[in-house]
Amino acid sequence: MSREKLNVAIVGLGFGKEFIPIYQNHPLTNMYAICQRTKDKLNEVGDQYKVSKRYESFEELIEDPNVDAVHINSPIHLHAPQSITALKAGKHVACTVPAATTVDDCRAIVNAAAVAGKNYMMMETAIYTREFLFVRELRDSGRLGRIQFMRGSHQQEMAGWPGYWEGLPPMHYATHAVSPCLALVRGEAEFVCCFGSGRIEDRLIAKYGSPFAVESALFKVRNQQLAFEVTRSLFETARQYRESFDVYGDKVAFEWTQVENEDPIIHIGEKPERAPIPDYGKLLPEPIRRFTTKGVYDEGNAHLSFIQGGGHGGSHPHLVHEFVSSIVEGRPSFPDVYQSVNWTCAGICAHESAMQDGRKVALPDFRMTNAHG
Repeated sequence: MSREKLNVAIVGLGFGKEFIPIYQNHPLTNMYAICQRTKDKLNEVGDQYKVSKRYESFEELIEDPNVDAVHINSPIHLHAPQSITALKAGKHVACTVPAATTVDDCRAIVNAAAVAGKNYMMMETAIYTREFLFVRELRDSGRLGRIQFMRGSHQQEMAGWPGYWEGLPPMHYATHAVSPCLALVRGEAEFVCCFGSGRIEDRLIAKYGSPFAVESALFKVRNQQLAFEVTRSLFETARQYRESFDVYGDKVAFEWTQVENEDPIIHIGEKPERAPIPDYGKLLPEPIRRFTTKGVYDEGNAHLSFIQGGGHGGSHPHLVHEFVSSIVEGRPSFPDVYQSVNWTCAGICAHESAMQDGRKVALPDFRMTNAHG
């Protein structure tokens, strides 16, 4: 690439629209093109943000030689096929969560990235929130001490979301709860035992054949004497939105707030205290710092996930900066392709375990397989 800036294309303009001004203001990117199958929506967004290059067809977009990187925000069932196709076309790929819904698709993403020699990054908001960056600071400073255990939870009522969400197995969308635990210990999941609990209505069960209202899993971290627990629910379970993690060190523990808009708690030994969480815009280039503290929409037009998720903890510009920086610096992103698919497979394998009454299920180690095979 001889240009000074990366040409980025955004695919899907629901949630994807949130990222357009961030790429427009990042010093290393040119917001080159947008892609949306609905022409009216495509033109509405293109006119609003003055993006002139517009595609209704994903296939035509990735044939454009001027596109360096694509950021995919399509419906879940398109994540893997679009990511694989874009990688094979020689594009760097960022993709919203989850990376895929099958182990085979995860393997295909790894193979495509390896053959293409391009970066693949799952855009996991939970590992760039203010709370995560705060706990990462505790870890890096030594205040946490030796990490002993972790817990992730993501409970969300998804009634009223697009139809492809209805009846989705809870663990197939578990990366927000899985990823913070694994990211804190720079690890990957090795195996899992998971149990389903409760039951959703028959109309929802019919969509994916998954009956459970809640799935709760225990994971072992590969090559570390550590385990972590994850609970996930999507429908018919009473709870305020919660996308959280707890971490217990031998010196300090961090526990997520029980109710939104309260400060979380840190336990210094056995003494608890509230911990106000600072913003981490200072870690970013100045032109995109403001996007940690507010959405790019006004409140009336924000995407539902952004509203329910409390703005995703200011993570969006951090995600963009990591993806872009990794390409420019010629290094793997965090998460890289292996971490992305492992954190996704954690949920896929957990659901497999739940459907078999908690049988222990091993996750593939994609690093050990032939990347070109």
